[in-house]
Amino acid sequence: MVTSTRWPSVDTLPDPDAADHVTYNPSFEDLRRFSSHLETTTSFGAASYASEYRSRSAERTANAVDDRFDGSDREAFNSAIEWVSDPANDVLCVDRVVGRHEDVSAVCRLYLPKAYGRIALAWAKLLDPVDGADDPSREIEPDFVTVQLPEAADEPKIRVLPEEGMTVVLGSDYTGEAKKSFLRLYMYRAKQAGGLGLHAGSKRVTLDDEDGHREAGQLFLGLSGTGKSTLTSHGLWLDEPEGAEMLQDDVCALLPSGTVAGSEGGGLYIKTLGLDAEEQPELYDAATDGGAVLENVAVDDDGTVHFDEPRYGRNARAVIRRDHLESSADEIDLPSVDQVFFITRNPLMPPIAKLTKTQAAAAFMLGESIETSAGDPSRIGEPIRVVGTNPFIVGPEGEEGNRFRDLIDDLDLDCFVINTGAVGTDDPVDVGVEETVAVLSAAARGSIEWTDAGTHELTVPASVPGIDIEEFAVADHVADFGAAREELRAERRAYLSQFDDLDDEIVDAAY
Repeated sequence: MVTSTRWPSVDTLPDPDAADHVTYNPSFEDLRRFSSHLETTTSFGAASYASEYRSRSAERTANAVDDRFDGSDREAFNSAIEWVSDPANDVLCVDRVVGRHEDVSAVCRLYLPKAYGRIALAWAKLLDPVDGADDPSREIEPDFVTVQLPEAADEPKIRVLPEEGMTVVLGSDYTGEAKKSFLRLYMYRAKQAGGLGLHAGSKRVTLDDEDGHREAGQLFLGLSGTGKSTLTSHGLWLDEPEGAEMLQDDVCALLPSGTVAGSEGGGLYIKTLGLDAEEQPELYDAATDGGAVLENVAVDDDGTVHFDEPRYGRNARAVIRRDHLESSADEIDLPSVDQVFFITRNPLMPPIAKLTKTQAAAAFMLGESIETSAGDPSRIGEPIRVVGTNPFIVGPEGEEGNRFRDLIDDLDLDCFVINTGAVGTDDPVDVGVEETVAVLSAAARGSIEWTDAGTHELTVPASVPGIDIEEFAVADHVADFGAAREELRAERRAYLSQFDDLDDEIVDAAY
């Protein structure tokens, strides 16, 4: 039994290349073979699995920066290290790289029981391989290490040592725990580098209009399942020589230079419930490729796939490869960002509104969204608030808001809130895909006419090319909009006041 009173580090674990009981960096084919006893093969040849746990165990996750650890937490790490070090165990070890930017990229090492190769298979397809990993003379030193032992506890227990770069996942077989264990530490590294980790998608829009040939870099912040991936990958119906490319789908690092560093260079971890070939053709084609990995998707014994059936819950997922998406760029880093969009479903918000820098920081802190199956499946559809729409923050949340304001101010970024739900509570009107694409395209071109007039304490559109914006006037769809707006603003301000480290000007900017 490991009894050290010091916290373990990534150096505590054995060298996988020198341990006979460790299978080190096997091929995708071998990883799939290790979990063949758990696989249902789809009609298009992809591997499909059903896990016991089907969403992240957020309530059972703690980190040593924000939470007080005791002897039981230390024992969680010690038991994981002991398991990996025991020659009697059949251990699987896979290395990958998160990010490509030299300031924040990190080598990641995942340890698992060999029988759970399916988790490593899905995770490894999301990230880039380590350069030179096939060179037996090269010794790879990991920056981050996760040990995931699905059968080591009766209920999930996830513990994180951010400073040591180590995570243990006990009692959960959900692939998302492995994925987020490394992205959490990647975002923490970005903050240590003077930037900020963001739960956001990034895209590059190329325009050729009256202002000439130019590019606009866009960021989309939203919780999983609220349309972030759809908007990030959408081509905005632009024709050559114009176009839009997705650079990153899930987690980015906004650096002081204005570069937005991506994290996952290999693939995307998309939600598949309701995936439709006509509405989302690119994502559908990628999810029905033989190289995809499906998790908790309804698949019959004969391989027939039912994306519209929540047989294993509503958080069905697929790992798809970036090279199967025409909208995906070869690179994952956005050299410079121009616009930030906060995705909301708040019915008191118009399809788009422009924010001041302090309002944008307030929007970041409010993190207004709806609960999805990726978070708490028992509360699907309920309005929630998550700072930065990022449930993986390490450190004081108020400091995140201050840092966000300082970065967007220094970089002079334009910030917006977009409503992708319905406008109004009385006779509401839906904001459809056509309207959202119109406002995003117009925002990129700078062709929206703005006004400060009306009952909003926001800058709202007076006109948007391609849509009748007056149809979405919020005051026309709320019985007493003035009272509802004041109630919302007071409630938002009260919420922001709970963050001791948040600057007062951001609290006062609640809109």
